Amino acid sequence: MPVEYLKKATRTSTDDAGDVRAAVQGILDEIEAGGDAAALKYAAKFDRYDGNVVLTRDEIDAAAEAVPRKLKDDIRYAWDNIRRFAEAQKATIRDMEVELAPGLVAGQKAIPCQAAGCYAPGGRYSHIASALMTVTTAKVAGCGHIAACSPPRPDVGIAPALVYTADLCGADTILALGGVQGLAAMAFGLFGLPKADILVGPGNQFVAEAKRILFGRVGIDMFAGPTDSLILADETADPEIVAWDLVGQAEHGYNSPVWLATTHRPLAERVLARVPEIIPSLPELNAENAAAAWRDMAEVMVVSDREELAQVADDYAPEHLHVQAADLDWFLGRLRCYGSLFLGEETTVAFGDKAAGPNHVLPTSGAARYTGGLSVHKYMKLVTWQRATREAAGPVAEATARISRLEGMEGHARTADIRLERFFPGQEFDLSISG
Repeated sequence: MPVEYLKKATRTSTDDAGDVRAAVQGILDEIEAGGDAAALKYAAKFDRYDGNVVLTRDEIDAAAEAVPRKLKDDIRYAWDNIRRFAEAQKATIRDMEVELAPGLVAGQKAIPCQAAGCYAPGGRYSHIASALMTVTTAKVAGCGHIAACSPPRPDVGIAPALVYTADLCGADTILALGGVQGLAAMAFGLFGLPKADILVGPGNQFVAEAKRILFGRVGIDMFAGPTDSLILADETADPEIVAWDLVGQAEHGYNSPVWLATTHRPLAERVLARVPEIIPSLPELNAENAAAAWRDMAEVMVVSDREELAQVADDYAPEHLHVQAADLDWFLGRLRCYGSLFLGEETTVAFGDKAAGPNHVLPTSGAARYTGGLSVHKYMKLVTWQRATREAAGPVAEATARISRLEGMEGHARTADIRLERFFPGQEFDLSISG
């Protein structure tokens, strides 16, 4: 049957994105021209902070002293999971070589980026988990220098727990800079940093636009929009757990879509009734965000069977996809488009966001159709090499010469011709493209 919407979104996550490109471009241009002084000007304007930008060892150690022991233990627990998962991912890539023909050898090398810039949001919330996810994976990848950057709070600086986390995970430099000026400092190599080869980490629309503009000059993890989540459920799902999982993700922001697709109408109806009841129990700002996201962005739909559930998931290509249904192995084998998959009610998106191990920097706005999330692999370049004996070069040169002339690339053809002449003197070759 066609998808039946019991609740349909009235807005999209990009309705009020606005045109921030010109503003961001202007800031980047000014900072590139003006260097450290221009970055400090914007730090004073936007961060309302005039403290030390590059944290000293004493400041980092003082921040660590301010973090309660229990929170340190939790951070270390999450770090250990994320690090070990990243190490396992790295083990899936290896240098290799293959002899394609006698004497013709080609290979692959995995080379980490030299300098990585990791951004951790720190506005309303101090995103400890973002530092965990970005810095740890860069360290495991083997990046030569890792800069961690986060917005300071006025007259306070970066939250001590975030400083402790960035240092624990392996940041070589920690910057108290927010938004566009923070990304610019890492990309342009300000404050004594090496110029970043790659910029990673989530942020608001200004951070996302700065990364979009800088892409090409530097690598980025992905183009990111507001976070989104989809739950697939059947009659075995617990409506109270489903409702809370939707609300938990809706609190990210007013423009963060949450969706439920189910084969069980009574579940859908119960969740529709329950979500508005539980949102007010959140702290005020969280409740405001969740209420707006639920009102404007949320969708609840009923379908006939699990195949239709899977098709909805593939069509939406959500950042987070949570299956609360029977036969989880079937869904694991069938589903194709998601940033990260959560199987069963025993896990939840918040586990992945904070401490479980897989990375939480994930594709949004349907980008899961063509890319995965941040991983140790994003910091590594898979490059190739080749080597040949003179005997092996002969057949390659012949094919290259003929293909090049067919394409009209005479210069290319002659680089093959000269090798045939030098390596095989007196030997005739048919380099015509006819016959």
